[in-house]
Amino acid sequence: MMPLRVMMLALGLLVAIPAQAATQNPGEAATAAAAALEAASERLDAAKSANDRVKALTETVRAYEDGLQAMREGLRRVARRETQLTTQLKAREDEVADLLGVITTIETSTPPVLMLHPSGPLGAARSAMMLAEVTPGLQARADALRNDLQEVRDLRLLQQSAAQQLEDGLRGVQDARAALSTAIADRQDLPKRFTEDPVQTAILISSTETLTGFADGLALIAEANGVEADDADITDLRGDLPFPVEGLLLRGYGDKDAAGVARAGILVATRPRALVTTPTAATIRYLGPLLDLGNVVILEPQPNTLFILSGLADVFGEAGQVIPEGTPVGLMGGDAAASSAILSLSGEGGGTGRSETLYIEVRMENSPVDPETWFRTGQGG
Repeated sequence: MMPLRVMMLALGLLVAIPAQAATQNPGEAATAAAAALEAASERLDAAKSANDRVKALTETVRAYEDGLQAMREGLRRVARRETQLTTQLKAREDEVADLLGVITTIETSTPPVLMLHPSGPLGAARSAMMLAEVTPGLQARADALRNDLQEVRDLRLLQQSAAQQLEDGLRGVQDARAALSTAIADRQDLPKRFTEDPVQTAILISSTETLTGFADGLALIAEANGVEADDADITDLRGDLPFPVEGLLLRGYGDKDAAGVARAGILVATRPRALVTTPTAATIRYLGPLLDLGNVVILEPQPNTLFILSGLADVFGEAGQVIPEGTPVGLMGGDAAASSAILSLSGEGGGTGRSETLYIEVRMENSPVDPETWFRTGQGG
């Protein structure tokens, strides 16, 4: 007969080890992300022969960015789950050993021995009833333990295969960005409102000390050169425009920067090499290096309204071009490959990987306004 102490230990284990909560398998997110990266790779092949290569490649880069973001998040969840299971199993090594001992005792005890009991037939009957109640529960816990161990093994294999897919995805998005840059340089179908005078622009840059002064100077040059205002009107879109880049709002309008200076724009944290696009159809008024702001893109979506984007590493297009909504205007800086250390759990939920910043300023009638009155804030990516 199984000793009473062993049976009580078994009952205690059934209470002490909680049933595993019904949660979604964290590996599903990584698997779905891998499928998204594979689809992005196929889209890249198709984009090479597309009629509108710029649009097709823009969508391809976006698909890669979304897939890589999903892969990073999926693998973080996988790593957290593996750590959780490993920690739980290690903490219960002694209890697991006792549980296995109980199961072994039940499975190896012969029927005649199980029927013996010091208090006679009544005690044997009671013990048999207890055993009948305990055994299915013990088996269930043993099955759960085996499932946990198998899940740890599966998660480790998933991490190994997904890490290779992540590397392939990083190479794919680099190829897509290079192809996009070439396609934009070769593009000849965009209308131009004006042709930039490089001498006037160079003089303005050399005599400008602030972004505000440069924007005002551009308006004066346009007026002096007789650049006609278009009839675009995006007033109905105000407050509903997407950010030019996938990111998180880091600093609001009028907030002070690290130097204690209040800025007339907002700061958005982005991932390295993120694609920056125009949120609406607009005329490119200027693009290139300016002051200490890195590369700057100034867009005019409607008369007397400017969207100023600064902090880009690469810029696309030419001043004077009228570009449709969603057209790429540049890439953020940073090293995208270095940001692929996705298995680190540090910084969870704190915008991990968003090491670059895009400054956005909106000017109307030569005065700054809060960009949050134009763009949908609170978006992330």
